[in-house]
Amino acid sequence: MLTDRSRRVREARKLRRRAAREKAGLFLAEGPQAVREALGESLGPRPGLVVEIFAAVSTAARHTGLLDHAAGAGVTVQLADDAALASLSETVTPQGLVAVCRLLTVPLTEALGSAPELVAVLVEVRDPGNAGTVIRCADAAGADAVIIAGDSVDPHGGKCVRASAGSLFHLPVVAGVPPAEAVRALRDRGMSVLAAEGAGATDLDGAEDEGLLSRPTAWLFGNEASGLCADVLALADRVVRIPIHGRAESLNVATAAAVCLYASARARRRARPSGVS
Repeated sequence: MLTDRSRRVREARKLRRRAAREKAGLFLAEGPQAVREALGESLGPRPGLVVEIFAAVSTAARHTGLLDHAAGAGVTVQLADDAALASLSETVTPQGLVAVCRLLTVPLTEALGSAPELVAVLVEVRDPGNAGTVIRCADAAGADAVIIAGDSVDPHGGKCVRASAGSLFHLPVVAGVPPAEAVRALRDRGMSVLAAEGAGATDLDGAEDEGLLSRPTAWLFGNEASGLCADVLALADRVVRIPIHGRAESLNVATAAAVCLYASARARRRARPSGVS
């Protein structure tokens, strides 16, 4: 049984830091849901994604099926004490299960493919919980990819991975590209680019009425405190605001992204010929 002083645990613990993740090409996915989704991808679309799994002896019996499945697929499963798992966790109450995975981000051209219909672009978003939640919303809305542009949060950080609730493993994610480069690639694929901003001249309802949302669309979402800067707003085809019908001052970026992405997904479904899913 491994302890928090064991070499393998010490090496994995380094992955809590961004620089170590980038150097090793690995990150940590904590909790049974994340491990299950990562393992599913490792056995399917992304072979070899999961390198190793650490399981707390005190909780391993709850996850026997998952661990047996992993071991049967050739994934190394390490039993460790509670202190070792706690040292790998960033949560107050560790869940007793951590997978070491290969980094997920892909090049922009690979993520977009040839004909994407819906893409979320995060620009200078710094809160990992917001970034992870947007990835989860994009996945739920059926988006083709998420682009994390500019000086934004690392999508492989623990809080972002947890906030994505497994969705980080479901759709392509791009990180670190300049916003202008992302927009050029999106336009090259025939997409309209809409910026979500509280001061937009067009509101979301009006955009849908005009038919803007029934086209292949990329949404730009900005920094939690300052929104999208003037240079990025200038890249968009239209700046769109979400109408506020009550007394709230604004919506946070993750909530705004959910509203916009679902509006586009609904408009795209309505625009499809009858019988086409």
